[in-house]
Amino acid sequence: MPFANFKVPEKTLTPEQKEEIVTRVTELYVEIYGERARNNTMVLVEEVADGGWGISGKVLTLTTLGEAAPTDTRDL
Repeated sequence: MPFANFKVPEKTLTPEQKEEIVTRVTELYVEIYGERARNNTMVLVEEVADGGWGISGKVLTLTTLGEAAPTDTRDL
């Protein structure tokens, strides 16, 4: 079963953006493995609590990332 797990800072994606991740990743697996993969593909979008992750030994928060609310970047 194809499986993809995305961990993102909480409250940075809208429900529509999460749905887009699930849809596009599923389509990618179908493109690679064929239509047989569609019914077995699992995509998990996990929201990590603010301050619950870090990079290079530093804890990151929405404040340090400069991201306070969900954004829609599809128009960029």
